[in-house]
Amino acid sequence: MNSISIALLVIGVTFDLFGCIGLLRLPDIYNRLQSATKCVTLGTCSIMLALFLHYGFTAVGIKALIAIPLLFFASTVGAHALIRGSYKFGIKLTDKTVIDDYKEVEK
Repeated sequence: MNSISIALLVIGVTFDLFGCIGLLRLPDIYNRLQSATKCVTLGTCSIMLALFLHYGFTAVGIKALIAIPLLFFASTVGAHALIRGSYKFGIKLTDKTVIDDYKEVEK
C-alpha cells in the first residue's frame, strides 16, 4: 500500500470519527445532521479513494470509484430532505442558534 493510500485512509477514518463524535455531542438534529453529512461523506469518500488508489482498475477499485459520487449525492440530498422535514414538523432549533434561514423561506 503506498503512502498516498495510507494518508487518505487516515484522513477518512479521522473525519468519520469526528462525524460520530458530532452526532453524540451536538445539541440538536440540525447540527447533528450537518456533522453526519459533511464529516462522514468526506471521510468515507477519502476511504473509497484510498481503496481505488490501492487496488487500481480492478473490481474493488472500480466499485469504490463508482460509490464516491453516489454517496456524495445521496448523502447530501438525504440530509437536506431530513432537515427540511424536521423544520416543517416543528422541531425547535437550539437556543444557541444565531440565524434561521428557513424562517425567511417559509413565509
